[in-house]
Amino acid sequence: MTTAVVLAAGEASRYGSPKQRVLLPRVLGRLAATSVGRVVVVEGAHPLADVLLPGIELAHCDEWRSGPGATLRCGLAAVGDEDGALVVLADGPNLDPRAVERVLDHRGDAAVVAASWGGVRSHPLWIARAAWDDVPNEGMHARPVVLVPCDDLEPPGDVDEATWSEAS
Repeated sequence: MTTAVVLAAGEASRYGSPKQRVLLPRVLGRLAATSVGRVVVVEGAHPLADVLLPGIELAHCDEWRSGPGATLRCGLAAVGDEDGALVVLADGPNLDPRAVERVLDHRGDAAVVAASWGGVRSHPLWIARAAWDDVPNEGMHARPVVLVPCDDLEPPGDVDEATWSEAS
């Protein structure tokens, strides 16, 4: 079974309110349209249990202030002994289920595989268990990655300010 880890632990200070509460249901709905069998949402700054869909697991990360890597480590710890995990961001409301499947189709290509648009690394991201042991606090940004082109698909977005709407 493939598990997705949704990183949703940040403070959302630039957004002005807990953006996870606004965007997470849409991200979870998009994940539900994929072959992912299990979803773990990592919360930290804001409680999220009341916005989860049935069957979604919640992992709390007390160390969320240490950076996205700390949040990722909390999520990966909740995954258990699977061979890897798909990572998505709670503030990427336009996550395309086809990008998820495309990244999963390439998960055997490297320890870290990421969707890309115009050659720019993005999410979703596959992280094999072999790459879990040394996740730095700043996250996986500096780690070598195999890019999976998704130029023909909609990018997930990265909402940092309260200007996003369902019509965006």
